[in-house]
Amino acid sequence: MDFSLYMEDMSKQAREELTNSGYEELKTPEEVDQALTRKGTTLVAINSMCGCAGGVARPAATNSIHFDKRPDHLVTVFAGQDREATDRARDYFEGFPPSSPSFALMKDGKIVTMVPREEIESSTPMEVVQRLQSLFDEHCEEY
Repeated sequence: MDFSLYMEDMSKQAREELTNSGYEELKTPEEVDQALTRKGTTLVAINSMCGCAGGVARPAATNSIHFDKRPDHLVTVFAGQDREATDRARDYFEGFPPSSPSFALMKDGKIVTMVPREEIESSTPMEVVQRLQSLFDEHCEEY
């Protein structure tokens, strides 16, 4: 198989893991602006192709939302794939360096906090689920 076809297939699967779980995929800067300025809480999953994304971040993203409290909106951008959308999302994460995979929790268009790559790659999926759910418990309404 041609390498570019292989990578396209792999990135399609990585995207679908999140979109099939209810995350809205943002592929353009305009989509990012529209999504990240909404009222309420928004979890932004910054997806990537690395091992910790597939082994920890995506499983945590899909499992963390099965909780009494969760964000009003679930969105994702794909670092290294949809660069302009990812760069625009990172503009909203003031005070936090670029990191992928990672999670950003936003409220009413403002960054609340992030779970950066270093907290993901050194954790199990369940530890990241627990971290996200503790943030939901603190900042989100009952679902």
